[in-house]
Amino acid sequence: MRGAAVVWMACFHFAFDLNHFGWIQQDFYRDPVWTGQRTVIVSLFLLCAGMGQALALHQGLSWPRFWRRWAQVAGCALAVSLGSWLMYPRSFISFGVLHGMAVMLLILRLAGPRLSNWLAVGLGALALALPSLFSHPFFDSRWTNWLGLVTHKPITEDFVPVLPWLGVMLWGFALARWLLAKHSLLLSGGLPKIFEPLAVLGRWSLSFYMIHQPVLIGLLTLVQYLRPWAT
Repeated sequence: MRGAAVVWMACFHFAFDLNHFGWIQQDFYRDPVWTGQRTVIVSLFLLCAGMGQALALHQGLSWPRFWRRWAQVAGCALAVSLGSWLMYPRSFISFGVLHGMAVMLLILRLAGPRLSNWLAVGLGALALALPSLFSHPFFDSRWTNWLGLVTHKPITEDFVPVLPWLGVMLWGFALARWLLAKHSLLLSGGLPKIFEPLAVLGRWSLSFYMIHQPVLIGLLTLVQYLRPWAT
């Protein structure tokens, strides 16, 4: 699942980059064709992250190992902020998908063992609904918008606040625990060879996430530089 999300994300970002270079004309910020795809891609990543935490707790993942992985996610989030500030200083990413994931993973690691599946599903539904039920201008600044209770979406290239997205991760957590209890065979055994490349991408999703955009932008910049010479 995560590997499929990685492929979809790369295709989405490639189209975004083509638009940035002016080779296509699309509205990635308002067109439902693109905003809908972004929502599904982010949902897949957070659903898988929630499922991964359930599997980690089931396998007795230690706190030191959790902190090592968490530090990787948080460090990459800071790198994304710096890189986006250099490229988009007026709309840099202050709380994107990696920032949100770092906070939500910590919440789930602390609260997850204390939640029943039904409570996780209920809290997930509440998290998804809360931004529609309550918002306040106090939460519109870059220092507070990470909570998600904003009155309007901030000007940024990526925005994945804790609310409502924690709800998706909680549902993934509950789903994996239910599968472990009722259908454990679905989460074990071999994988058809046709899906092995996706599994590799899924295991290296963070590395791919950090590398693919610099590579795509670098290649497109090179092509743009060479185009006048080709003509």
